[in-house]
Amino acid sequence: QVQLVESGGGLVQAGGSLRLSCAASGRTFSDNYVMAWFRQAPGKSRALVASISRSGGMPVYTNSVKGRFTISRDNAKNTVYLQMNSLKPEDTAVYYCAARPEDVMKWADWGQGTQVTVSS
Repeated sequence: QVQLVESGGGLVQAGGSLRLSCAASGRTFSDNYVMAWFRQAPGKSRALVASISRSGGMPVYTNSVKGRFTISRDNAKNTVYLQMNSLKPEDTAVYYCAARPEDVMKWADWGQGTQVTVSS
């Protein structure tokens, strides 16, 4: 099991930027764990924003954030990041970090979430 703690959320104006961080502890972070960011807006289901493999290659993004968000990871620091640029009011949500072993499809480990609010 991996323990995840998010940070970096806050209030920002439309067009601004934020960088979210997710610090992992517990099982070795680099042991073939896929990491991801999800978000949940009020009244909506939790949805995948971006994911990244252990090596950092093959990042995957939901269409609405492509070209604006960048997911990255530093295995030496056991941390995954989400750089969010050109933020829009519709990006407002609670953002969650998640982890799963590479050979398991279910996202088993979750952080507590961090609020991102984008004002127009």
